[in-house]
Amino acid sequence: MERSKRRTLTGVVTSDKMDKTIVVAINEKKNHPLYGKGTKFTRKFKVRDENNEAHVGDTVEIMETRNLSKEVHFRLVKVVEKAIVL
Repeated sequence: MERSKRRTLTGVVTSDKMDKTIVVAINEKKNHPLYGKGTKFTRKFKVRDENNEAHVGDTVEIMETRNLSKEVHFRLVKVVEKAIVL
């Protein structure tokens, strides 16, 4: 039996203060169904980061998974781009 495809998203890490958990913001744009005006909105997800490798400002790819805790339903796949540290 083949596993179904899981949803993957790309976003920016906004918080890494928790142990093995990061908060990732996904920016999206939707058009109004009747008037067509575009609106931007942000969704935030708590993501399991097993090795604490992602930090604030990094662009990451996340994948949907089973519920790991009350609020964590995604896991980190890879760090796409590291943030520039000044």
